[in-house]
Amino acid sequence: MSYPYDDEELEAIRRRKLLEMRKQLEEEERRKQLEAEMEARRQALLRGLLTEEARSRLANIRLVKPELARAAEDVIIQLVQAGRLTPPVSDEQVKAILLELDSRSRRSFEIKFKRK
Repeated sequence: MSYPYDDEELEAIRRRKLLEMRKQLEEEERRKQLEAEMEARRQALLRGLLTEEARSRLANIRLVKPELARAAEDVIIQLVQAGRLTPPVSDEQVKAILLELDSRSRRSFEIKFKRK
């Protein structure tokens, strides 16, 4: 009985697959490292922009609604860069931003009853 591949061909295929898998793993590790560095820079920037109370509030929000905290951080960074908000950003300013973002994301539901 003859197999379509001999041992040398199988070994070459295995080596190629192994190299591909290593390359993918290295790329994934590089991407994760880059994301971690970017997040560290972002947090360092926010540390300089926010008061202690504001940072605490965003940390608490991040536990419950991470997407809302991320959006609020994005807005704060954009407003400071545009010059519309001056550091340090207070807890009251963060509250206002969070309320605005939350009100935008909330949907209003209306229940209608049809009477016969």
